[in-house]
Amino acid sequence: MADITYYVALPFVRDDSGELVAGNAEECQSAATALRRAEMMSRMPGSIGAVAFSRTGDPMIGEFGDAHLLRKFGNVPEDLGL
Repeated sequence: MADITYYVALPFVRDDSGELVAGNAEECQSAATALRRAEMMSRMPGSIGAVAFSRTGDPMIGEFGDAHLLRKFGNVPEDLGL
């Protein structure tokens, strides 16, 4: 099977102890959609920021390359661990 690229929007929020944590990621159809969705997520109540990223790989064998950051919105960690 050929490699597939997934596009994702991921918000960041503070938990009850004030720690920065990732919210629920949403898979998007394209890079443009992931960018728009991440920007919207960064403005949602309780959100402090969001990122849009892509990741390419072969889902049949579970091998994926490193994530590629498309853009950050708002206050997100410098080291995302993507």
